[in-house]
Amino acid sequence: MALLLKNARVIDPQVGLDEVADIIVRDGKIAEVGAGLSIEKGVERDLTGKIVTPGLVDMHVHLREPGQEQKEDIASGTRAAAKGGFTAVCCMPNTTPVIDNALGVEYVQARAAAVGKCRVHVSGACSQGLAGETLSEMGDMVAHGAVAFTDDGRGIQDAGMMRRVMDYASMFGKAVMVHCQDDALVGEGQVNEGVVSTRLGMLGWPAEGEEVEIARDIMLCRLTGCPLHIQHITTKRGLDLVRAAKAEGLPVTCEVTPHHLFLTEDDIDSTYNTSLKVNPPLRTADDAAALIEGVKDGSVDCIVTDHAPHTAYEKAREFELAPFGMVGLETSLGLMITNLVKTGALTWSQLVELMAVNPRRVLRVEEVSIKPGSTADLTVIDPDVEWTVDPAEFASKAKNSGFAGAQLVGRATDVYVSGYATLEDGAIVE
Repeated sequence: MALLLKNARVIDPQVGLDEVADIIVRDGKIAEVGAGLSIEKGVERDLTGKIVTPGLVDMHVHLREPGQEQKEDIASGTRAAAKGGFTAVCCMPNTTPVIDNALGVEYVQARAAAVGKCRVHVSGACSQGLAGETLSEMGDMVAHGAVAFTDDGRGIQDAGMMRRVMDYASMFGKAVMVHCQDDALVGEGQVNEGVVSTRLGMLGWPAEGEEVEIARDIMLCRLTGCPLHIQHITTKRGLDLVRAAKAEGLPVTCEVTPHHLFLTEDDIDSTYNTSLKVNPPLRTADDAAALIEGVKDGSVDCIVTDHAPHTAYEKAREFELAPFGMVGLETSLGLMITNLVKTGALTWSQLVELMAVNPRRVLRVEEVSIKPGSTADLTVIDPDVEWTVDPAEFASKAKNSGFAGAQLVGRATDVYVSGYATLEDGAIVE
């Protein structure tokens, strides 16, 4: 099938492209990019006033399948991803059972092929059962398509074990993505340790509980040479450690979530909104400002959501009993456009780097670019549409958003995966 996308502003920093152009897609590949293009037959879309970018990738999501389908499943999670403008996601392995062997990898891939509305890359667990004690079947998972390794949700507490994980991952050319959490320091912490935890009478979660493992894992990266990716970084000092590692030439990258950029501990008040209970916790306003500076100067490599769906009854519990996490696939792009692009803090090209280019590089998956021969994974954005975040309208099963009621500008309207629409005019294509 031929597809012609006309009159859009096409942005791809990989090829130095930022201009109004047409794109022809044939057989799942980009055939031609230029002005005044036409096709004899096929589908034509006039995208005047809209922006086309390489397909967005969220490299940190929880799809909950297998085993926790009451929260989310691959069908609903990938629909949420498509509505958010994503052509691909990377799912975390902390499912039930844990994805720590080839069977788990193949299960997710098969389900995604059957019901998914975007590509699903699978990360495998570093350790069996996420226990941090015995290596998972890493080589077998790589052979069956795992793109990276992580024990996300837990930090590997033993440094010797972490070294073995990184030694093995480096043999396969895969990154280790680390949830940095020193359990002895964090304990039963619920919110950032400081003024707010004291005011609310909640157990505190010190920033050092994250930073100690960031520092340790950077040292192990130096020792092993394994590519290291710091997940959902939240503190200024943690980001400074990453900057120093990059300056040293170490293969270290990091990611940040919109909720750690645009929400702080001060947003948690006497209503004890459990949608604001996340792991790691919302930090100080100074930390959030430092992370935004890191996004602007390139110290932060990727924007991710850590999309963490939960049932309404779980989040309706007392704050200390409710699970950590909030959903984010359907709000991430709008939050970034509204708070950083529209304010002039970030260019569109920088946004594409953060949400489309760099995630693929970290995961070492196929590059997608707007040039002839590239796979036609494309995101179409209306940069000026105004909308209000209403969780009732989410495609996700879960509604636990910390941004409910937010007024945003900019939203994905169309998503193409291998040239086929999964989102068209804001609606999922069934």
